[in-house]
Amino acid sequence: MSDVILLDGSIGQEVVKRSGEAPTPLWSTQVMIEAPEHVRAVHAEYFDVGATIATTNTYAILQDRLDKNGVTTPIAQLWDVAVSMAKEARQSAGHGRVAGGIGPLGASYRPDLAPSPEVAAAQYEDIVAYLDARCDLLLIETVSSIAAAEGVLRATDQGVKPVWIAVSVSDDEGTKLRSGEPVADLLPILQAHRVDAVLINCSRPEVIGAGLDVLKECGKPFGAFGNGFTKISDGFLQDKPTVAALEERHDLTPEAYAQIALSWVDQGASIVGGCCEVGPAHIKELAAQLRAAGHHII
Repeated sequence: MSDVILLDGSIGQEVVKRSGEAPTPLWSTQVMIEAPEHVRAVHAEYFDVGATIATTNTYAILQDRLDKNGVTTPIAQLWDVAVSMAKEARQSAGHGRVAGGIGPLGASYRPDLAPSPEVAAAQYEDIVAYLDARCDLLLIETVSSIAAAEGVLRATDQGVKPVWIAVSVSDDEGTKLRSGEPVADLLPILQAHRVDAVLINCSRPEVIGAGLDVLKECGKPFGAFGNGFTKISDGFLQDKPTVAALEERHDLTPEAYAQIALSWVDQGASIVGGCCEVGPAHIKELAAQLRAAGHHII
């Protein structure tokens, strides 16, 4: 059969569950200050159940988000802790790679808040340089518009490590980005920049396949890691949202999610995993089903 890279799953939601604290607008960032051991434990569990990639908990550690929420801890200190937790978990596991996670400027699922590509490239410069020097690859996540893709890719063009970019698509139509723009309009941009793999993330698993049929046309390795939300609610699209504004699906069992992810592999995907509300149990089942189908997890 085929070789498949198995990503990890949700980091932020798993950390919240372990901490026992109510989520805040920067729930996954505050933990780097107060209880980083929870992050290391989450990474370790994903390696234990079969994941071969640990994504650093740096998705929301961007200066614009820290400023907006009054966080005064030096950003490099937060990055240091996040990368260290992933590397310690990998060392204990004895295998795997560390992906430097980079989230969207402004807010998730809000392409209207994304700065121009020129401004975005400058804002991403520091985190790209930091992660490029310390991680095995860069994983850009939840890109929701053409402009957002252009901005972050201008920044990652300056690095040397492999770049994987993941876009987020409409809850109802997998061939459209959250901005409403066609996924197909991304293809020229993906070809014009230093991109090693293209993915769809933080989207309803059921709509991802349609988007993958479009992205595979770029001729690069492709894949997906879907979320476990019922939908991206209006409440989450307000100022300073928390995950409490989103409802977890109860029908997306580990078995159900794994079956959908295997359908992506049948389409030719070579990178699969999970995003928000897709946890270690889902990744464990996905690993089991991949192996049962004859695939080799790398």
